[in-house]
Amino acid sequence: MQDRYVETVLGRIRVRVDGSGPAMLFWPSLLMDGTLWSAQAAHFADRYRVILVDPPGHGGSAPLTGPFTFEQCADVILAIVDDLGVDRIHLIGNSWGGMIGGTFAARYPDRLGIAVLMNATASPAGRRQRFEYGVLVGAARLLGGIRGPLTGPVRDAFLGPTAKREKPEVVARVNELARTVDITSGRHAVTSVVPHRPDQRALFGSIRTPVLVVAGAEDPTFGVAETEEMADSIPGARFVVLEQSAHLAALESPQEVNALIDDFLADQGDAED
Repeated sequence: MQDRYVETVLGRIRVRVDGSGPAMLFWPSLLMDGTLWSAQAAHFADRYRVILVDPPGHGGSAPLTGPFTFEQCADVILAIVDDLGVDRIHLIGNSWGGMIGGTFAARYPDRLGIAVLMNATASPAGRRQRFEYGVLVGAARLLGGIRGPLTGPVRDAFLGPTAKREKPEVVARVNELARTVDITSGRHAVTSVVPHRPDQRALFGSIRTPVLVVAGAEDPTFGVAETEEMADSIPGARFVVLEQSAHLAALESPQEVNALIDDFLADQGDAED
């Protein structure tokens, strides 16, 4: 894959680009970078131009200098698309990426083919979630970063019993990515995506492009009911539950996720033109 850097409203963003054909852009969860989608990149790069985004403040992208809005994140995607000279993308997002994928679909429908929104929500954060993520970021500040004993809380927020019990490589990857997060950027991102997250249900009602919403049956962050409510807010959206996945389905169940995306593309006329 080739690295490329794009100047955006939220700083310089690193994207990894591979393959050729219709463009397919991937945006990961909080505290993860674009390598969350490595299995998807390997699967689709022979047919699509795969674009893996390191979101603002994560991976090789510039640190965040303050909180952001979801509209700014959608504008980051637009800047990437314009910089690459792409007219239209298929957008696949996980958690934060799923929320922003919906924002982009509502605001820029002419730039979107299909959207696959995974492990995400359209609802504002509840009290429990605000508390749990507040404790995580507060403790990380005291320790100077998200590392060491804090990998446990990150694992508990992202992974379910199947991954913890049967997929040590997934646990190791989540630990590795969590340790690399810049604490200041992580704090700004968590603040923006958790306690300051907007209620997007009315906005998502304006989406007219084909959308697949995927929930993880073991997701401790966004339960099936919350993600299904998001799907219900999008006209015509398809809703699927992955039974042995939690919050990072693309990493935990890559073959199943790849098949879901392939099938959804095929059902929309392959959407490769």
